[in-house]
Formats: sequence, structure tokens, C-alpha cells
Amino acid sequence: MNKISYKSLYISIVIPVFNEETNIPVLYHRLNSVLESYRHEIIFVNDGATDSSATIIENLYRKDKSVKLISLSRNFGHQMAITCGLDNTNGDVAIIMDADLQDPPELIPEMLKKWRDGFDVVYTVRRVRIGENRFKLISANLFYQIINILSSTKIPKNVGDFRLISKRVIETLRTTREYQRFLRGMVSWIGFKQIGIEYKREKRYAGQSKYSTTEMSKLGLNALFSFSLLPLRMVTVLGILSATCGVAYLIYALIVTLRGDTVRGWSSLVVLILFLGSVQLISLGIIGEYLGRIYEEGKHRPLYIVDSKLGFTKYKFT
Repeated sequence: MNKISYKSLYISIVIPVFNEETNIPVLYHRLNSVLESYRHEIIFVNDGATDSSATIIENLYRKDKSVKLISLSRNFGHQMAITCGLDNTNGDVAIIMDADLQDPPELIPEMLKKWRDGFDVVYTVRRVRIGENRFKLISANLFYQIINILSSTKIPKNVGDFRLISKRVIETLRTTREYQRFLRGMVSWIGFKQIGIEYKREKRYAGQSKYSTTEMSKLGLNALFSFSLLPLRMVTVLGILSATCGVAYLIYALIVTLRGDTVRGWSSLVVLILFLGSVQLISLGIIGEYLGRIYEEGKHRPLYIVDSKLGFTKYKFT
């Protein structure tokens, strides 16, 4: 059990923001209602928003000094924005949530209760997902099945980034500076005591989802190639199978030649060439994905670039 009392507990809320001007005032009101009896900070990370999101947050800061704003120099993406927020937290715990109100702030007391029971990670499981089409539901379920088959790091199904993490999980995440980030997988990989709580995920309060099919596919590939070497091993297996088929076909061709039978037509030859060519291209593509990630990591570029900060007295982490 965590021994920090609720009176001395300091909570950091990390919220990545990209064009959420309609949602921010409602989110702040609901958060304020939940957090009024706790010491807390609400860190909004402006991930290159082009609407009035930053201005709205600045106005909130003038009324409430627990509100803080970090503006990035451009859009670095959802995972990088969360990373930036976590790098600048001061809390004993951090709660990651999106600004679209699909993650209900009213769940925070229950998350804190589980933390008090000794859990370092309290993730949320989407029991019901309102407002999401059938394709997204099927593809999300398929993704978790595939990643848990291919990876030794098991990621709970139907979870997102909405979760509570303890101070030592935050500190561990700060040491992992990989460029291709899949935070829910990284948190699972870190370990410690983890537990899930179920909730009904509502539809977005306003606006459109910022995760297009392309972005979701990119996140899925990051998860696959960051937490599994099985695709590379599959390339080896494909090579062995291709070589075996090639030897078998060579033996068959020799037998036919010795018998004096001539193979008429070119169908079998074309099929064989297409098969081997496909295996080679797939293999090169898989190897290329890993090489590309090594190339990105080798540049050692910063994960994000901060343009400005509001409400912070000291820059915590780079």
C-alpha cells in the first residue's frame, strides 16, 4: 500500500492537445470538480494546434495557476506530446488522458484508490466503446491479438493511454528515449504491479478524431516492430522454406530430364519466379522497417522541441 496521504498527494494530469478548442473548457470544468480536494497540476501539451486551443488554456491559467501549458514547435504526434508532458510532471502520480472527453475524469478517484492499494499502473479497459464504427472495433481487436501473439510483452486488450502511473514508472519512462514510441506497450514492458478497471467509453464530446486510419496503422507498426523480433525470424523461415521448395523442384526437374520427358509450357516456371520474387520483396520490406528504425534512432534527435512554456518555474527534462 502506498503510504502517501491524500492530503499530501500531488497529482499531475497530462493532456495532449491538437485542435480541441470546443472540448477544453468542458474538460477543465469536469476535472476541476474531481480534483478540487487534491493538490494537483493540469499540464496541457499543445501539439501544434492551429485553432484557439492555446489561447483558451492561457485564459484558464490566468484564473487557475494549477493549469500549465507547454507548446511544441510543431505537431510531433500524440505519443511525443504525452512524453513531453510526463517529462515535466512534478506529481507523485500522473494521469494521462485525452482532451476529447472520451476519457471520463470521474474515473480518477477509483484509479487513485487502486494506486493506494499498491498498484504502480492503473490502466482502463474499454468495456463499451460508443461512437466507434465496426471497422475500428474489428481492427483494434485484431491488432491486440496479433501483437500479443508476436510479442513477449503482453498488452491488455481494449486499453488506450488513459491510465494512472506512479512516480517510479514516470522516472523509468524518462530513461527510455526511443524515437518510435508506443507508450502503452512501454508501460507494460516496464512491469511493476498493474491492474485494469473497466469503463464505458463515450463518443467524442465535439470535433473529429485526430487518429486517421493512416495514423492508426503507423502506431500499430511501431508497436509491432518495437516489441517483437518475430518478423525478422519469419524472414529466415521463409528463406528456408523457399530453399527447400527450390531443391525439391530441382530434383523434380532432374528426374523429368532423365526420363526424357520435357515439360511443356511456362506456367510452372512463372509461378516459381513469382513466388520467390514475392518472398524476397517481403523479406526486404521487413528488414527495411527495422533498418529504418535503427537509422532514426541513430540520429539522436530530440523527441520533441518546446516552443514555449506557461506556469513552469523550471525546465525539468529534455
